[in-house]
Amino acid sequence: MKITLSIIKADVGSIGGHIKPSETMIRRVKEFIASEGKGLLVDSFVCHTGDDISILSTHTQGVDSPRVHKLCWDAFKAATEVARQEGLYGAGQDLLKDAFSGNVRGLGPASAEIEFIEREAEPFLLFMADKTEPGAYNLPLYLAFCDPMFAPGLILSPKIKKGFRFTIMDVNHTEGDRVVELDTPENLYDVAALLRDNHRFVVESIRTRSTGEVAAVVSTSRLHNISGKYSGKDDPVMLVRVQSQFPATGEMLAPFRLAHYVSGFSRGSHHGPLMPVKINSPISVFDGPPIVSCIAFSMKDGKFAEPVDAFDHPFWDQVREIASRKAIAIREQGFFGPAMVGYEELEYGGIVDTLRELDARFKVRQEVRAKS
Repeated sequence: MKITLSIIKADVGSIGGHIKPSETMIRRVKEFIASEGKGLLVDSFVCHTGDDISILSTHTQGVDSPRVHKLCWDAFKAATEVARQEGLYGAGQDLLKDAFSGNVRGLGPASAEIEFIEREAEPFLLFMADKTEPGAYNLPLYLAFCDPMFAPGLILSPKIKKGFRFTIMDVNHTEGDRVVELDTPENLYDVAALLRDNHRFVVESIRTRSTGEVAAVVSTSRLHNISGKYSGKDDPVMLVRVQSQFPATGEMLAPFRLAHYVSGFSRGSHHGPLMPVKINSPISVFDGPPIVSCIAFSMKDGKFAEPVDAFDHPFWDQVREIASRKAIAIREQGFFGPAMVGYEELEYGGIVDTLRELDARFKVRQEVRAKS
């Protein structure tokens, strides 16, 4: 039997600005999914990262199922009503369209889905990030699937030695999904050339070349491409199958120890380190820093075993300390140079309008030649 694993998330309201959704909102989503998803979903799990609520589910409806997506859309609408009743900030922020139209792609919520036939043991990881961009996972995916310094299985395991096929999307192209498929290790440098640009080129999915199975999927929507204005950062989610023909759990987690710099932070307009945090962590300093949580699951016949918080371990306390120091260091530079994203990536209306007005005031100086 084929099982579909779906993760759909949205920011539909937060306490005290951009900190976290209320417990009432979380409870409303859980109750809605449990009640309205009866007979549709095999299993579900609801949590939050920063101010984003995530709905993980298993079902047999396939990818982009209108019924499953509508269920999550309606659950977020229900949470939005709670947020409005409680006077929370940004109620319904990620619900950028008024009406549901088949699936949530292009409507604001982020989604990532995999359909597959379960292995005898089916472990996978759910990553959820807040205050950052879809390309935030580019470096960890490159290291976990391409670099034996982080993924020794590439030289130790014959099952993954054949490499992987990356599907990479140009998220700046809004007239349709503009993608390229590249095989590793042959096209390793080409993959690197694209993934270095977190703002534009994003991993959409990765398949193993030995079996053709999907190993990882990432949400790739950009909110400002949907709304035409700044509507909050994109806050990507990712599903990664692990072990056997895929990277080991530890190999997928290892790159996050770098706390690498990504864009996001306050008003979505700055660079900061991606801090690995525990599940249900809030946002704090400077509306950040950019954070990522990871939950490890196993499942059988679509039913989840007890979830494990992958970043709730003493090792990651030291990484969080490193991320804190990196955040402080780059924030000391304020808005100068690489501390703030480049002009082409600035999304907040005020400075965009200012730059447009200033651009009209520039003049080309006429050269005055000295008389001979």
